[in-house]
Amino acid sequence: MVFKRSAMMVAVAGLLAACQPVAYPANGPVVQPLPLPVGAVPMTGDRLTEEQAARNFVAVVSRVEPVAEAMCRERNPRSNCDFQIVVDDRPDQPPNAFQTLDRSGRPIIGFTLALIADARNADEIAFVVGHEAAHHVAGHIPQVQRTATTGAVLAGVLAQASGAPPEAVRAAQQMGATMGARTYARDFELEADALGAEIAFRAGFDPVRGAAFFTRLPDPGDQFLGSHPPNAQRQETVRRVVAGLR
Repeated sequence: MVFKRSAMMVAVAGLLAACQPVAYPANGPVVQPLPLPVGAVPMTGDRLTEEQAARNFVAVVSRVEPVAEAMCRERNPRSNCDFQIVVDDRPDQPPNAFQTLDRSGRPIIGFTLALIADARNADEIAFVVGHEAAHHVAGHIPQVQRTATTGAVLAGVLAQASGAPPEAVRAAQQMGATMGARTYARDFELEADALGAEIAFRAGFDPVRGAAFFTRLPDPGDQFLGSHPPNAQRQETVRRVVAGLR
């Protein structure tokens, strides 16, 4: 299926191609990137134009990516730390960001256009980039896979021991895998918030201001086996981490 490329997608693609690597600032102060290409970032919380949003995204990636890669190499010398940043240009996708691995184990961080457009300033984008990179730095995907496998095996064994038929055993295994994968989901999200805040901070952004992104997200509250912690807890985690870095 072919999608029409929006003005933002064209701008993002063109500017990403022109990105140059920057030095890793070991203990950089919290400042806005200088210079931000074209157009001041509004402080009022207003939505940016497509051009502003695209340029903010590219400016942020050019600063945060090398910091994330350097931190990844420091903590995991044997890991693939060559992040690939991709943009999902399908127009019907909601605001979302994700981290995954390709078949070779290369870490991929993806963003939808809606998320890029929804960010109110560069700090919000920087925090999200740092958060997704932190999932890889902390090795969350392998840990989720292990807990999911363990949950599936245990549930299957219990179902078989109770004399359940094969289809019921398979259903138990699927449920066990889901519950296993979610066992540490909230802890992983908070860990990624903390490490992502440090990445954004060291790239020269304000993670506390960036975490204001949570105020526009539905609050998951305290759902049983929920995959994300309450928004207030996530913002408090960011404030605590940044206070320790200053």
